[in-house]
Amino acid sequence: MKLHTLKPNEGSVKTRKRIGRGQGSGRGGTSTRGHKGAKSRSGYKSKLGFEGGQMPLQRRIPKFGFKSFNRIENKPINLNTLQALSEKLSIDTITFDVLVENGLAGKKDVVKILGRGELTAKLNVSAHQFSAAAAEAIEKVGGTVNKI
Repeated sequence: MKLHTLKPNEGSVKTRKRIGRGQGSGRGGTSTRGHKGAKSRSGYKSKLGFEGGQMPLQRRIPKFGFKSFNRIENKPINLNTLQALSEKLSIDTITFDVLVENGLAGKKDVVKILGRGELTAKLNVSAHQFSAAAAEAIEKVGGTVNKI
C-alpha cells in the first residue's frame, strides 16, 4: 500500500451541487430557486408559523383559560410509596431530607402526602401538607404527622 494510491470508498464522497455557475451547468439562471418572489431573493427568512398569508394556526384557534402565577405546585407522594421506602431502608421516621436523598422529591418541592395504598408500618412522617385520608391512615397505625 502506498500513500498516493489511497482514496475513499466508492459512494462515500458525493460532489456538491454547484449552483449559479452558468446555463451550461444546468443550474444557472434562477439557481434552483424558481422565479421571483421573496423566496428567490438572498437573505429570505419567513416568520415562525408563517403560512403564506393565510391566517396562522396559532391565531385561528381561540384563546381559553389562564395560569395563575401564584399557583404552588405540590409534589404528590402516596402512602404505598412511603411503605416501600420504610421497608427498603428499614426506618420508622420519614423526613423531607429522606425523600430528597431517595429521589422522591426535589430540594425546592412542596411535598404533599396522599392516601393511596396500604400503610402497615408505624411511621413518623414530616412533610409540607397531608390529605385528610393520609393523615388518618398514618395515625390509625400509630404513626405521627408533622407539618413542616
